[in-house]
Amino acid sequence: MSESEDHGSLLEKINEKIHEYKHSSSSSSDSDDDKKPKKSKKKKLFGRKHPLHHVLGGGKAADLVLWKNKQTSGSILAGVTVIWLLFEGIGYHLLTFLCHSLIVFLTVWFVWSNAASFVNRSPPKFPEVILSEVQCLKIAHIMRKEINEAFYTLRNVASGKDLKTYLMMVAVLWFLSIIGSCFSFLTLSYTIFLMAYTLPMLYEKYEDQVDVVGEKALIEIKKQYKVIDAKLLSKIPMLSEKKQH
Repeated sequence: MSESEDHGSLLEKINEKIHEYKHSSSSSSDSDDDKKPKKSKKKKLFGRKHPLHHVLGGGKAADLVLWKNKQTSGSILAGVTVIWLLFEGIGYHLLTFLCHSLIVFLTVWFVWSNAASFVNRSPPKFPEVILSEVQCLKIAHIMRKEINEAFYTLRNVASGKDLKTYLMMVAVLWFLSIIGSCFSFLTLSYTIFLMAYTLPMLYEKYEDQVDVVGEKALIEIKKQYKVIDAKLLSKIPMLSEKKQH
């Protein structure tokens, strides 16, 4: 009896030691987890919640802008650059360029179609480009919406109802007039294309760094706007009356 009692007490002591060890290890792991800094969700630029590819509409257009296929995107950029150099550097005219391009295109296809029979090859198949009625209506609907919104904004500004929008439009137009006096329309269009075609790719590559800098810049812009609003805009009677209402 004494041996069995000793054996039972020994087992109880072993179980107690195991429970104490488990409790101490779990508490230490909990304390370690508490010491670890919790990762906060990084804010995206302009409050963006979706990936950049989704924001750009997805599909082939987004793939081109984000340079998913570097060879295709690079070819388009090189082609646009060559066209810009032809117009801006050499002084090529648009109508002349279009006519010469069509002459080269038609000549190549004409010769290829006639020479294919002599070399025992099938003639090239010219792709059929047909715009469906649905696509045309969709494009027209989008353009109609944008044009109506532009006319609505112009009407509000011209009627003197929105002084803040008026000042903003005057500032933007004045800034654009300065840029237009420094560059030709073609160079300005090429610069805008270059920025729109390369900046999204660079942003996706350095997204974290740009988001941090962009957030700081937006905070600073809001601070400066509050200063201007307090010192200048709030003293304008029209704007002060709107804020009171």
